[in-house]
Amino acid sequence: MKKLSLLKSSSVVGLMTLVSRVLGLIRDIVIATFFGAQGATDAYFVAQKIPNFLRRLFAEGAFAQAFVPVLAEYKADGDQQKVKSYINKVAGTLGGILTLVTILAVLGAGIVIAVFSPGFYLEGGEKYVLATDMLRITFPYLFFIGLTAFCGAILNSYNQFAVPAITPVFLNLCLIAAAMLFAPQFDVPAMALAWGIFVAGIIQLGFQLPFLWRLNLLPKPAWGFNDPGVKKTMNLMIPALFGVSVSQINLLLDTQIASFLETGSITWLYMSDRLLEFPLGIFGIAIATVILPVLSSKHAEKSPEAFNATLDWGVKVVVLVGVPAAAGLVILAEPLMLTLFQYKNFSLAAAYQSSLSLQAYALGLLPFMLIKVLAPGFFARQNTKTPVKVGIVAMVSNMGFNLLLFIPFKHVGLAMATTLSAILNASLLFYYLKKEGVYRPVSGWLIWCSKITIALVVMVAAVSWLAPTIEWWRENGVIDRVTYLSFLIAVAISLYLLAIRLLGVRLKSLTQQV
Repeated sequence: MKKLSLLKSSSVVGLMTLVSRVLGLIRDIVIATFFGAQGATDAYFVAQKIPNFLRRLFAEGAFAQAFVPVLAEYKADGDQQKVKSYINKVAGTLGGILTLVTILAVLGAGIVIAVFSPGFYLEGGEKYVLATDMLRITFPYLFFIGLTAFCGAILNSYNQFAVPAITPVFLNLCLIAAAMLFAPQFDVPAMALAWGIFVAGIIQLGFQLPFLWRLNLLPKPAWGFNDPGVKKTMNLMIPALFGVSVSQINLLLDTQIASFLETGSITWLYMSDRLLEFPLGIFGIAIATVILPVLSSKHAEKSPEAFNATLDWGVKVVVLVGVPAAAGLVILAEPLMLTLFQYKNFSLAAAYQSSLSLQAYALGLLPFMLIKVLAPGFFARQNTKTPVKVGIVAMVSNMGFNLLLFIPFKHVGLAMATTLSAILNASLLFYYLKKEGVYRPVSGWLIWCSKITIALVVMVAAVSWLAPTIEWWRENGVIDRVTYLSFLIAVAISLYLLAIRLLGVRLKSLTQQV
């Protein structure tokens, strides 16, 4: 069997994700420019965040972590008919559950908004009514994207990484079209964005089906609630809801509390989170996507040495990329917000407030990425109990941090609370992996981290020296901003890569074969 390069596969996913994230950035620029930070925008972000939260929780998060290891077991047995039967029954059961949840949420949209954004409900004004109407349109997206994630998990398990990674492009294209072409046709222009999400769900699912057909794995949905494989998947999935999706729950708690803060707070947090998601998606999620099926296969093959090596590789790459990315976001937070979003309806004040929460989120970028890589170390072994314990501790801690920080620091305090809980989450996952003897960091980590630290200092010093004042960024136009920001980013990346190379770090050493 041809060996798979983890770095090459991660690069494929990362490249496809980069295309999607660039379009996502353009989407957010368009939304900020056309709609700004206002009540209707806050309502839209709440209405889109609820199905997206559930998507990450059920589809891309807990479901994928439970489904892929069980599918790996069926594949290891070598019986293709059993594989197809398992896929068909999961498709039918998942589709049935998503249909029921969607119907209930659409009928009870007002209650859902009250739960997720109590500030809107207590205020009882236009934002609550608008968010409720939007949710009735956006929530069916969960049904389509849930099945899309299911199809993507199958493709990933068969080393077809590019298609699932490029699929989110269609969501971004639909939202850009909705904002620029269709929004003027609506009494409330932001309502066009809700319809954009609905249409995107249908397109994304339809895009992946032909690729499953080529693998002869196109599902024929069958109800299989009592099927042993489906039961095993569900038993793994239920506790995994906490273990893999704590960061998403924490972000949602941020939104709940932010609904009590001044208008614009939800939008500021959203814009900050979107920039954080850029490196997180390109690197952290890409690496996690690739190593989960690999770890699952190594566990099924009873190969603990290869399992450990794969996990160590993931952690090493995340540290190599996450540290400079986090530093760059902290140093260039306001220039990024000004350059990308501060036009037309998105004010200087909104850019400044968003930059503050971006800095707070950026401090947690490395822990966020480590969670994505460490959690599969448990789920690939079908150990869901430990991540659940860690998840509950992190979530409760986040609530406590929120209550301590949101009054004195408002939306920035909410972002910092999420970062602190992510640090705790990643630390506990690492501790338990070592305690269980599953992960033993390969020798040389101290020297590796020392070299990265030196390279980071060189990069930060150069960017700080070359960067103009904030007044320059505020006073100049888009061309000057984009040009100089691109220059600073290019300098930062070049100096960091040059420094680690001079210090003896060879990227070729990361091209692990599995």
